[in-house]
This record gives sequence, C-alpha cells and structure tokens, in this order.
Amino acid sequence: MKTNFSLLFYLKKPKNYQEGLLPIYIRITVNGQRAELTSGRECAPDAWNITSGRLKGTKEDTKTLNAYLDNLQSQIYEAHYQQTVAGKPITANELKNRMLGKCDKVRTLLSIFQDHNKKIAALAGKEYAQGTIGRYEIALRHTENYIKWKYKISDIDIKKVDHDFVVNFDFYLRSERKCANNSAVKYIKNFGKIIRICLASGWLERDPFINYKAKVKRIDRSFLSQDEIQCISDKILNNDRLGQVKDIFLFSCFTGLAYADVSKLTKNEVIKGLDGEMWIHTTRRKTDTVSRIPLLPAAISIIAKYSDHPICVNNNRVLPVPSNQKVNEYLKEIAGICDIDKPLTFHIARHTFATTVTLSNGVPIESVSKMLGHTDIKTTQHYAKILDLKVGQDMALLKKKYTII
Repeated sequence: MKTNFSLLFYLKKPKNYQEGLLPIYIRITVNGQRAELTSGRECAPDAWNITSGRLKGTKEDTKTLNAYLDNLQSQIYEAHYQQTVAGKPITANELKNRMLGKCDKVRTLLSIFQDHNKKIAALAGKEYAQGTIGRYEIALRHTENYIKWKYKISDIDIKKVDHDFVVNFDFYLRSERKCANNSAVKYIKNFGKIIRICLASGWLERDPFINYKAKVKRIDRSFLSQDEIQCISDKILNNDRLGQVKDIFLFSCFTGLAYADVSKLTKNEVIKGLDGEMWIHTTRRKTDTVSRIPLLPAAISIIAKYSDHPICVNNNRVLPVPSNQKVNEYLKEIAGICDIDKPLTFHIARHTFATTVTLSNGVPIESVSKMLGHTDIKTTQHYAKILDLKVGQDMALLKKKYTII
C-alpha cells in the first residue's frame, strides 16, 4: 500500500518566548497524520532558512549542524524503507518511535522455540522426561526446515506467524517429511505450545490456530494373548541377556509399568500394603502421577529372583534393566524364538497388562486406570481393548438368564 510521506525541519517557539535560540524540531507526516520530535539542536531565528529547513551560511559550525540534520533525515528515510521492506504498517508515530529507540523488539519464532527447549532441558529428570525433550528438539528442527522450505529465510518474525503458516506447516510435515497423521499432529502440538507462550506474553495478538483442527487417529494397540504370555514364560533361554530381558518384560506384563518406571523402580517402592499383601507404590516418570499396584505372584517371583543381583544391590533397584534400545532389540529375538508373529516391544507389556491380564479377567476399568497411573479414564480406553473372549464370557452368563424353555 502506497503512503504519502513527508519530512519537515522547523523552529518551534516555546510559550512566552521573547528572544534567543529556538529548538529545531522534526515533523513527520504520513497520510496526513503527524508526529513531532526534537532534533536535540538549537538555532537563532534569523539564521534559519524556512524553505530549505537548514541553517543559512557557510561557516564551519553551520555546515556541521546542517550535516547533523541531513543525517537525521537519512535515518528517518531508512526507517521508512525498513518498514516497507518488512511489510509492516507505516505510521508517523512508528517512524518517530524508531528514531527514539522505542520500536518493538523483533522476536523471531526459532529463537523463542530454542529458548523454550533450553529451559525444559535444564529441567530434565525433574519436570520433563528425556523423551519429551527429544520430541521438542525434533519439532524445532522440523519448524526450522519448514521456514527455509516455505519462506527461503533462516527465521521469521513471530508476528508473521498466522493461520496460513500453521496450515502449510501441517502440509509440509505430511508431504515433504512424509509424517503419518499422528506424528504430524504431535509435532504441530509441540509447536502450538510455543504459540501459546507468545500469546500469553503479548507477542502475538491473534491465535493462528483458530479454525485449525487436526485429530490423532486411534491406533489398535498390540498386546499378547494368555497363550503367548505362557509361551514366553515357559520358554527356556540358554542366554543370560535374553533370559533377563524376558523376566523384565513379563514383570511389566504383570504390573503395567512402562520401561522408564521399571528401570527406576527401587526396592523402597515395593512395600506391604494395608491388606498384608505386597504392593508397588511409585510415581510415573512421564506424568508424575501416583501408581498403586498389587503384585501378582508371578511378579513377586521375578523380584525375588533378582534380589541379590549386583546391579540391584549396588543401585537399590528391583530389577537390572538394560537400555531401552537393547531391551527392544532382545525382545525381537525372543519373539522369533517363541514364534510370536507380532512386533514385540517393551510397551506391548503395558497393553497386555491392561487387556489380557486385567480387563479380560474382570478387573474394572476404573481399577486398571488407577494402576496404570492415568489421570483420565479415556487414556485407559486406548490401551484397554475388551477381548472377544471376555465378551463371550459375559454373554455366556446372560444366556443362562434367557434360556429358551
């Protein structure tokens, strides 16, 4: 949009002026709107040329002052040019504020994102799990690459992040990065937190996520049947590392603990409950919620088996848990040995606890949710698929009541 822009240097008489030097002022006019500021210099009225807006004469001090005014004029024209190039609205007050050093600090998206990631990294192991920090780092890299791909620049003013930015970011993740729906939604969700920070801080006036909707698609969770659990349990493995991972995996099948929670589980968290039975009282690393789990005999046997293991003794741990990468690597070997045609990972044990071990045996979903440490029962429903076997058992009871005579 074209703007009518003009600049005037003039002498301004203060109230009750009688004689002496007058301050030199600058008047900026944009589309009929004015803004005035002082040049910080003074001039005698008879030495001022109203037409040129400069001092008369050729003396050295006159040339110096005129050069100073020329420099101020150049700065204002440069400010006008920068506003035009940046695509920002040009007003008389905006140009005045830039001259006075009062213009808004330019905040860029990636610098804000990087600052956020730096802060959560400092809270690793306290308020944020390492996995969460890693996902924000990946989201940052995707955002950085998207800006280069879409805008051909290294960073972008946060005020330029709008609905179009979000929609095209979603498209970029799905098309250029080949992200599946749920992965794309999660990265956009991570990015959305940065936008909420900007909104709360007043750096953005309008939420670019308005009218944007993306939903996580429900995925059927894999889990083991009772026969598959028994097959793994009965299989004798002539390899210590595989046998150890087998026991740790089965322990999770019987307790519902995620890998992070099994690996940090201490002996102090295995206690005798009010009912006289052994329980696990722990806090989930992912959500910092409490889990209270009564121990099944199979889980107690596994704990006893490793009670004297050097790693458990030296580190006050319940089980000697290898790295997550190694555990999942060994589980693939175990699946092959046991002829289990499923992508066996450690997290399948948690799903197995929710379905085969608990729900299919009549444990109410409310109790399962509490043991899993969920704050919302809807989360449990994603894990807890009701088995056809359980449905059949329930209907068998109903059939007895409606037997046709």
